[in-house]
Amino acid sequence: MLRTLGLIGGIVLFGAAGPPARAADAPPAATGPAALQKAFTHTIVSTYPDGRIAKLWMNPSGTYTSMGRRHDRHSGRWKLKGDKVCFRRGLFGYCTQIPTDTAFTTKAVTGETIQVRLEPGRAGEKAG
Repeated sequence: MLRTLGLIGGIVLFGAAGPPARAADAPPAATGPAALQKAFTHTIVSTYPDGRIAKLWMNPSGTYTSMGRRHDRHSGRWKLKGDKVCFRRGLFGYCTQIPTDTAFTTKAVTGETIQVRLEPGRAGEKAG
């Protein structure tokens, strides 16, 4: 679970964590910040200090899929909440600021410093 938390916590996002998303929060929007729009047609790639990568794919429908650095696959839902994007998978929820850059350095939930970038296309999204 920590591998996925690191992926979600650091991948798309930088800024402070906030409270979990609630049902009353705003639904996903087909319009919104440009950085979020790019996520719908790109792959969000996090590179960890050991060189392994994790990937995340966001969909305008409010769903996401991810592949951890150990190639484990997960899926969940996301919502906009003000200037934050909130991810939920099972009982776990995490909110963070919407990024303004297509590449940046941040910390994963695991505490590791990771490099995050948007990569054109969605290669690997459907792979097993």
